[in-house]
Amino acid sequence: MKLEEIIKELESLSSPEDVEGMARFGINPQKTFAVRIPELRRIAKSAGKDHKLATELWEAGYRETRILACMIEDPDLVTSKQMDRWAVEFDFWEICDQCCMKLFRRTPFAYQKIFEWSMRDEEFVKRAAFTLIAVLAVHDKKAPDEKFEQFFPMIIKESTDNRNYVKKAVNWALRHIGKRNINLNQKAIEIAEDIHKIDSKSAKWIAKDALRELKSDKVQKRLGNNIRKNK
Repeated sequence: MKLEEIIKELESLSSPEDVEGMARFGINPQKTFAVRIPELRRIAKSAGKDHKLATELWEAGYRETRILACMIEDPDLVTSKQMDRWAVEFDFWEICDQCCMKLFRRTPFAYQKIFEWSMRDEEFVKRAAFTLIAVLAVHDKKAPDEKFEQFFPMIIKESTDNRNYVKKAVNWALRHIGKRNINLNQKAIEIAEDIHKIDSKSAKWIAKDALRELKSDKVQKRLGNNIRKNK
């Protein structure tokens, strides 16, 4: 498929009402067709993996073209510089999260970028660091516990960032680490309890929300913990 063909298809799937609805969620109405993710998956499947087309789609700058770029890009051809370049252009949580879930986690640079981006100030670049932790905690099944334990100091440090999209991603990362297995669950609970002691509104929210899920009967049962600590 060519860029022009994809744009025409997106236009055919768009409606003024849906665009208006997207605008209410902070998406630039001039940069969205308001096409839903299942339709984008269908288009991506038709396009196949295509590095050149992915680059063109990203540069087109629409919500849909950027999500499609993440879906059809070949992770083996992605460079560290490309990841940095795309990350600084994140302007909405959905683009950030889709890119991390569909593409960045599959690259050889995923863990490296977590450390680099966690130290950046831009809200969505920092969010990307913790989104990557969350998605890798789900998808990198063979990673040892130590691979995720190394992120605990980072999670504690950034728990005081009160920006909405950062604190939600920090919370997301902590919860997903704590749902990998019983060992990480107990360690994540301890980290959450330490975070709760920090004099910070965002830290207390992150900790309280994480503890509620990580200590829940549902999670404890799934992890096979028969003796749940009621701290």
